[in-house]
Amino acid sequence: MTQVLRFEKFTHIQISFLGISKRIFEISEQQRGQKSKTQNFSKMKEAMLYEKLEKGKNLVKCNLCNHHCVIADGNRGICGVRENRNGILYSLNYGKIIARNVDSIEKKPFFHFFPGSNAFSISSEGCNFSCKHCQNWEISQLVKERKEIYGENFKPEGIVEMAKREECKSISYTYTEPTVFFEFAYETAKIAKQQGLYNNFVSNGYMSEQTINLMTSNKLIDAVNVDIKGFTEKFYGEICGASLEKLLKTTKLLKKTGIWIEITTLLIPTLNDSEKQIKGVIEFVRYELGKETPLHFSLFYPYYKLTHIPPTPIETARKAREVALELGLRYVYTGNYPGDERENTYCYNCKNLLIKRCGFMVEKNLIEKGRCPHCGANIDGVFE
Repeated sequence: MTQVLRFEKFTHIQISFLGISKRIFEISEQQRGQKSKTQNFSKMKEAMLYEKLEKGKNLVKCNLCNHHCVIADGNRGICGVRENRNGILYSLNYGKIIARNVDSIEKKPFFHFFPGSNAFSISSEGCNFSCKHCQNWEISQLVKERKEIYGENFKPEGIVEMAKREECKSISYTYTEPTVFFEFAYETAKIAKQQGLYNNFVSNGYMSEQTINLMTSNKLIDAVNVDIKGFTEKFYGEICGASLEKLLKTTKLLKKTGIWIEITTLLIPTLNDSEKQIKGVIEFVRYELGKETPLHFSLFYPYYKLTHIPPTPIETARKAREVALELGLRYVYTGNYPGDERENTYCYNCKNLLIKRCGFMVEKNLIEKGRCPHCGANIDGVFE
């Protein structure tokens, strides 16, 4: 279960739905009026990758993500956690971990990146998207309303120590867009690599080219799961507050770096589940990222601001998978429907079962040194 850290005056409700557990916390009116306990934890962290604009006006431009926010003195960027103070941009959520947990790597989902291993998952508050269907809205969106930054204080070394103690193979920067806590992720990733751990991002794909260059020049990030949320500018603009074109450009850049890439698309009835949009995602993966790129079609469940939309029928995801396989993709999966055999990995050459899964658990893994034991075909991914 994801541990969402709580403070005095918090209440929480724990729910479990199809094996997905999470904590939803509410803040009392009294707590909303108080200053965060972590607000003065230490000297504020100056943000990375920003530039100062016109002298005398204290304007700054943040270059961590593709919004490239121009921020006036005393204001914050779209993410809600970067603030301009007297012409210096600060990361307000540095080291303030709101959620941490040991997760199966399949939960991210990564099906071809050390399958069956555990990842130590962390997140801070904030997000550069405003998705109306966000399953982690209490982590990603609440800070934009209340302003105070919540989270338990950690140093990068502490996160790495916990990951090693829990015998995790990797550290996963997840639950919200990692770019919004990039300074902490960057420093943690450096130490993790020195200690023999791997690093992965679960991302909305909106990081800037400068951020990608920083990640890859130091070989800090080993894998990224990019969430392609839909395939029209209308969907991205109205549902996410972003641009599809910029996302696709970033995803192609990530692929060119050699980082292992997997793609996830959550199918939402009436919004992004048309044949045209689904085929658009599939063709982008096939012709821009390569047939070896795993594609996950996940089922939507009513949440946050889209509670009026019904759950996705499993047949929608199954049909999307069939189309993707027909168009030449090697590895296509359904998600959020535990027990479906389409969660398994099959050899693209001889069609034999390679990895048997049930939900987030790997029950059997027959891959040997990255090859199919039946026909010897090379199986794409990062394996032991």
